[in-house]
Amino acid sequence: MQQKKKNGFQIMLELLGMIRPLMGFMLLAILMGCIGNLVATFITILGGYGLLSVAGLYNKLTITTIFTVIIIFAVIRGILRYAEQACNHYIAFKLLASIRHKVFASLRRLAPAKLDGNDKGNLISIITSDIELLEVFYAHTISPIAIAIITSVFMCVFIGIIHPVLGVVALVFYLLIGFIVPVLNSRRGREKGQEYRDSFGELNTSVLDNLYGLEEIIQYGQQEKRQSCLAKKTESLEKIAKELKKEESIQKISTDWIILFAGIAMLGVSGYLAGQGEIEGGMSLIATVAMISSFGPTAALSALSNNLNHTLACGNRVLSLLNEEPIVLDNVTGEEDCSGDIICDGTTFGYENKVVLNNFNVTFKENHIHGILGKSGCGKSTLLKLLMRFYETNKGTISYGKNVVNTIKTSSLRKNVAYVTQETYLFHDTIENNIKIAKEDATREEVIEAAKKASIHDFILSLPSGYDTIVSELGESLSGGERQRIGIARAFLHKSSIIFLDEPTSNIDSLNEGIILKSLEEEKEDKTIILVSHRKSTMGIVDHMVNM
Repeated sequence: MQQKKKNGFQIMLELLGMIRPLMGFMLLAILMGCIGNLVATFITILGGYGLLSVAGLYNKLTITTIFTVIIIFAVIRGILRYAEQACNHYIAFKLLASIRHKVFASLRRLAPAKLDGNDKGNLISIITSDIELLEVFYAHTISPIAIAIITSVFMCVFIGIIHPVLGVVALVFYLLIGFIVPVLNSRRGREKGQEYRDSFGELNTSVLDNLYGLEEIIQYGQQEKRQSCLAKKTESLEKIAKELKKEESIQKISTDWIILFAGIAMLGVSGYLAGQGEIEGGMSLIATVAMISSFGPTAALSALSNNLNHTLACGNRVLSLLNEEPIVLDNVTGEEDCSGDIICDGTTFGYENKVVLNNFNVTFKENHIHGILGKSGCGKSTLLKLLMRFYETNKGTISYGKNVVNTIKTSSLRKNVAYVTQETYLFHDTIENNIKIAKEDATREEVIEAAKKASIHDFILSLPSGYDTIVSELGESLSGGERQRIGIARAFLHKSSIIFLDEPTSNIDSLNEGIILKSLEEEKEDKTIILVSHRKSTMGIVDHMVNM
């Protein structure tokens, strides 16, 4: 997946754009967060006034009144904190559900070409962990930034009322902790954050690859090699994680030292002003206490920069997927007629810099069985994908009768063509429902008829629950040949006028292959069938054969 280079600000703006429908809840969370943090700060400030009252340096409020207000503020703080977090998490989970919906919609738009590569582990990483990490952004980033800004401005004014110079001192340290430290830390860790997410996706792909090929790995003694490769990817990921943790530790130590120095600076400046008679002596204590106790929101903002590198990297990957343009756009307003001869006229196509088909010309006559014979890698499967318009030709045309394939409505093309791929995917459902994917409203009798033609009926009946047998995840409870025959049964059930079969009998014994080929021969009336294979035995039923 090609990821556009975007800076953190651009990514944040795009992520913020998704929050518009829930802006009311976000403003409510910010309001409650501001009040809650200010209440927490003033609990400490009131404590300072209490000390001054005990020392006889403050008499505007009694000690009883001060402690009563502190207790009230403490209760209010707890309620507001809970309400703020509830709003933030409501927003986050609503948006995550919306983003997942958009991601799956994007994958439907990008498919099937998008899913034709070897990057499925990375896609799984985006759909699961990357989207999940966006919860940090929506629940723990947006409102804290707003809260830190608003509360810092308020406290600058409060401290500035004691003396303008003290307000400036407070502003300098708020900017230092809440802006300069996070920006510097973010710049240092941005590339590492993106590298971590990309490496995590690659590790997912490698794990998925090893799980799918576990039998082959064991059979050919590749365990050590595969384990070594996986260990290197894991070590690389851990190395990046340690570097990010190191940056996080530096940020924490820097923030703590700055807060300590801020307290000392405020005490020194306010003490000097008190010595000059510009403020009362007790106000020096209040200014210092107000300064130190109000760093909570800005310190949290400083700490955000560590997770923000991860979060923005995740956001970039998710947004890149959402903004990715499909290789082929669905035609929603085109022609609906797919009848007639299928004609390839000067068809040329290649993946990136590799040409697979070059000036390919052939006519597949309507209502005939056509065979395409050739060795692996010659472009047989690619031709079927071009006929299905999973990809578009680089040069030349493909036509169904009088209509060029690009002008045919995509839904009509899918409706009129049954396509059996080399690998049949089975869902974790009953065998009947797996076959009925080709026709959801099919009766049991229609399913049985299709299964018989695919030479899978007797096998299904031998299972404990027959057609109601649940297929295990990824269809692992069935052999490759059994899965392949279920795929062929789907094609028979689809009752389309055109059938494409890509190596349909490669995993099937000669007896069952003969039964299936006989069924195809019986089905050829009013159907155009294109049969791709590298085996000459499969070509026995064809009316016309193309060598590639």
